[in-house]
This record gives sequence, C-alpha cells and structure tokens, in this order.
Amino acid sequence: MQYRKDKHGEDVSMIGFGCMRFPQKGGRIDMIETEREIMEAYRLGINYYDTAYIYGGSEAAVGEILEKNGIRDKIKIATKLPQYLVSSNVALDRYFSEQLSRLRTDYVDYYLMHHLTDVAMWEKLKKVGVIDWIKEKKASGAIRNIGFSYHGNTDGFLKILNDYDWDMCQIQYNYYDEFSQAGVSGLKAAAEKGIPVVIMEPLRGGKLVKMLPESAKKEMEKTGRGWSPAEWGFRWLYNQPEVTVVLSGMNSMDMVRENCRVASETKAGSLDEKDLETLKNVTKCIKENEKVGCTGCRYCMPCPKGVDIPGTFFCYNTMYIESKMNGRMQYAQTVGLTKEPAFASQCIGCGKCEKHCPQNLPIREKLKEADRALRPLPFKVGINIARKFMFRKAKEKK
Repeated sequence: MQYRKDKHGEDVSMIGFGCMRFPQKGGRIDMIETEREIMEAYRLGINYYDTAYIYGGSEAAVGEILEKNGIRDKIKIATKLPQYLVSSNVALDRYFSEQLSRLRTDYVDYYLMHHLTDVAMWEKLKKVGVIDWIKEKKASGAIRNIGFSYHGNTDGFLKILNDYDWDMCQIQYNYYDEFSQAGVSGLKAAAEKGIPVVIMEPLRGGKLVKMLPESAKKEMEKTGRGWSPAEWGFRWLYNQPEVTVVLSGMNSMDMVRENCRVASETKAGSLDEKDLETLKNVTKCIKENEKVGCTGCRYCMPCPKGVDIPGTFFCYNTMYIESKMNGRMQYAQTVGLTKEPAFASQCIGCGKCEKHCPQNLPIREKLKEADRALRPLPFKVGINIARKFMFRKAKEKK
C-alpha cells in the first residue's frame, strides 16, 4: 500500500474504505462478510475508513468490528455531522455523542460537516456556534481533524474552503466530473492551501464501470494496458498529486484486493499522454447521447439572475447519458438546494451568456428545454419541500 500525507504529516492510505454500502443479508448488514472485508483491507494496508451518521447501521458495524479485532488505534475513522438535522448548539453534542457511542471510541480522526451544497448551510452552522464547538472538541482530543464534504458548485466550494482553517475536505471527482461540482479547480485550490482532498464517487457509483458504452470500452482495450474500467478511473485520480485519498465502497473480497493492488502500484504522474488522451476519448463516447455540448468552461458565468448554467446542462446531459432519475436527482441536489435558487427558469433571456460561449450554444433556448425536463411537477414539489426543511431558520433549543 502507498500512503499520502494528511495536513499534520500523518500517513493515510491512498485507497479508503467507503462504509456506506456494506454487504447485506436479509435486509441488514452482513456482519460476517463485512468483518472479513474490513480485516482484509486492514491487512493490505488500508487505514482510512469513512462512514456517516445516516449510513444505516454503518457506524455501529465499524465500531463493533474495530473493537472486536483490537485495531481502533491502528486505523483512522472519518465520520460526519448530519448538519441538515442540526438547528441548535445542543444538537451538535447530541449527535456527536451518539456517534462516539456507535463507533465505540472516544475520538474521531476526521469529522466532516456532511453534504454541504451551499455556503448558507455552513453559515447556519456558524450561527449555532459550530466554530467554538469544534475548537472545544479539538482541544479535548475528541476530534483530531475537521473537514467538510461538498456537493454544490465550484464557487460555493471555494467560499467555504476559504472561510475556515480546515484540516481536510471531501469532493465528488472523477474523469467524467472533472469540471462539475468542486471540480479540478476546487481540487487545486485546496491543494494550494495545503488542505488534503478525499475523493468520493471515483467511479460515479459504479456507472463508469457498469454503464460505459461499448465504444468507450473499446477505447480502453485498444491501448493494450489490460486495465479494467475501474482501474482506469482509479489510476486517473492517483495520477494527480493533489488527491490524498480515494474512497471506494467495496463490497466483495475481489474488489478489496483489486483496489489495494492499484493503490499499491500507481504513482502520481505515471499516466502518459496517450493514457490521458484515451480517457478524453472515453468521455467523448459517454457524451455521445448528451443534449447540450457544454464543456463546463464557465465563460457564460456569472448569470445576472443567478442561473447555474453549466450545472443545469450537466444534469440535463446526465438524464440521457445515465438515466432521467440520476439527472433530476443531481439537479435537485446541486442546483435546487442552494440558499439562492439557481434554476434555469430564472433566465430572463438577456443573452449575456451566449456572447461569451466558445461553443456558440443557444443557451437561452436550451435552458428552457432543460428546466422542463429536469423539474417535472413531482420534482418541483419535492425540491420546494426540501428547501423549506434545509433553510428553515435555526432556533436555539433551551
């Protein structure tokens, strides 16, 4: 296993064990198989295990397995505050205490503000006293590193990144998502500040393996590398020195061993120009069914009315590259759940964006088309309900 350094110079394995999708049996976590896989990962050198409050049964399973095998002090646990449930300072302690109990530990190595999609969510936490709370927990040793996981646009990521002295951050990033969400700009900005970056969704939940078109697979095969689609995805990430840990939701022994092999072999800068060109061609193959030829360059931004133009088009294309549900869910998450709405319907047709588009796209026309597809009535209702829940005024509980 190869290791990269966290902010304080400690070694973290290049592959991290994502604990959201443990093997199931009878509708519950299969503890026997899960223990086998975690212990094999540990034997092969993985020392980073990522879970969260809302991963059903995950924290408790991790805690039980680590205690049973006596390896808590030999590995690093990352878990996450369910910030979307927090409306008071009291709640911060309540959730954290519950997590420590589930994990059977008295400290967490990496504690993240979970699923931030907008600066407003971070501001809400600040209003309930999270900064003083973090300071107290770090001083006591209960939290050793503080971070956040992010699912919004690049601008929001950079604002949160620069607003606090973070120890780490976690972003969705892969060769297909290079210019969406925090993207390569966010990755490099974090690295410039010396903030380690943990990668989630390195294969888009397996879609860069299971849903690759045949033309994309042929691009990989003709190189003669002999790498699987998953290995191509991981190698692309490890090729970048700014990437610290890549999470993988491993749920078979073969997957654990294969991912550990790749993390043991691949070094930053090891892909050559032909390899990188291959993945560009793979991306083109994936995008053959896209509706809008948007490259995510963001020359059209900012929109005077706050429309997230590249974000909208990315989600619209996802509907036809992956599935309608995936595109709509991503739109709800990254565009709909921001403090200031960024919907395509806010476009007033001023045309400023089209003057700056290198692809000369009919942006105004495509925004109307995209909004109709991405927000059918049930999604409009669902997003509105979610917005009211997530951005309600925080009230102190006395």
